[in-house]
Amino acid sequence: MKQRVVIIGSGLGGLSCGVILAKNGYQVTILEQDHQAGGCLQCFERNGAKFETGMHFIGSAAKGQTLQRLLHYLEVDVRLSQLDTEAYEVISLKGKKYPFATGRKRFIERLSASFPDQKVNLEHLCDIVEGVAGASSLHSLKHTETALSTQYQLRSINDVVEEVITDPVLQRVVVGNLPLYAAEKDKTPFSTYAFVMDFYNQSAYRVIGGSDHIARSLMTTLTKYGAEVIVCKKVKSIDCDDTHATGVTCEDGSHYDADIVISDAHPARTVEMVHSPLLRPAYRKRIEALPNTVGGFSVYLHFKPEAMPYMNYNFYGYAQESPWDCENYTPKDWPKGYLYMHFCDEERQQWAKSGVILSYMRMEDVAQWQGTAVGKRGSDYEEFKRQHAEKLLDAVAKEFPSLRESISEYYTSTPLTYYDYTGTEGGSMYGIAKDINLGAAARVHHRTKIPNLLLTGQNINSHGILGVLVGTMVTCGEILTSEKIFNQIVNG
Repeated sequence: MKQRVVIIGSGLGGLSCGVILAKNGYQVTILEQDHQAGGCLQCFERNGAKFETGMHFIGSAAKGQTLQRLLHYLEVDVRLSQLDTEAYEVISLKGKKYPFATGRKRFIERLSASFPDQKVNLEHLCDIVEGVAGASSLHSLKHTETALSTQYQLRSINDVVEEVITDPVLQRVVVGNLPLYAAEKDKTPFSTYAFVMDFYNQSAYRVIGGSDHIARSLMTTLTKYGAEVIVCKKVKSIDCDDTHATGVTCEDGSHYDADIVISDAHPARTVEMVHSPLLRPAYRKRIEALPNTVGGFSVYLHFKPEAMPYMNYNFYGYAQESPWDCENYTPKDWPKGYLYMHFCDEERQQWAKSGVILSYMRMEDVAQWQGTAVGKRGSDYEEFKRQHAEKLLDAVAKEFPSLRESISEYYTSTPLTYYDYTGTEGGSMYGIAKDINLGAAARVHHRTKIPNLLLTGQNINSHGILGVLVGTMVTCGEILTSEKIFNQIVNG
């Protein structure tokens, strides 16, 4: 008889765990509290325009690169559109623009054109980034005997960058895309920066038609291997006997027996579901006390027909001289920075139909509306969102003067929106924050004290599509062995 696996949550971690285990003969049931599977892969539509909610672009997806091989293993079939290889990201510091080009050689050449005396230092920085990323066999999908130097896990991004890059402006430029992982000065480990930079610098793409195509493809694979995804099933409790988890009970009273339970929910939400003494009070308190990354405010833009030329890159704008500390804003100086992107509807797109502007926002800013229902938060909440949207549009219009006249309508979301749809603590964009000052206490292990209760998702290993999939391999490796999964990927 097949072993039964119940997975709580259908985000990327839950869906990919389900695929790996179903392919290996397990009976998999995935329970999703929302009416739509996919977690942060979800998209939504308004008046004919489509918008992504969480995952806006991916890296290392060219043939033979890490993500492409992982997606192939998961049998994900989506169409991709490559971002501008000469400037897949543009960093603007007080109006001065700097491009990130694809590939080590062009990345160095394009930046050293503005900082000619820093070329050797840029080469050194790339050496370190490639060394850190390459030392992880799971991130590189290569057998490696190189150990990841602990110094890059224990030193902050700014500490290493400022040691390698001697020009103060370039020090700020090379970390200009830090909103991708909500890095904090003197806290976020350099290894996080290295994995992200290596991932996107190899190649950068948008998913044509939206990130929900990844979720749909994963669900097709799950169906192929006999797995089941059930939506509108919110798990109320993870049931246990004296030694193990025995299954889960949903809010509607339904129960699912399980030999293995995997939670793709935020660890704080998972702990709340377990009433067994098998999870000790000290563990519960540690999970509840872990800091989370800052939340975000989003303005979703619906453009008029053929009014806004499609922008085949991501734009990071900062009103200040540095991308650091944008999370430490006041009502007067918000927004300190933003990320502006367009949605890819088709190959060789000429005109943008929709786009999004993202900026940091703390949950405390919307705390007065906690406990209210989506769409029923009141006129004062709607006015709060309108005022912040107008501020953000004003900031972006300084760099893109035709923006306002190109917009047909816009929609907004806050950390409260994100919390309601994902259950992520504090409406955090990327879950639990990495902090070198907390050491090992800041990390959440995929194993728990309940031997058959495992964790997956962006809080285990790292966020982002590659971070989550690497975490998935670690979680499923507890059941299948990591070596078996690794061999299936590289030999598949």
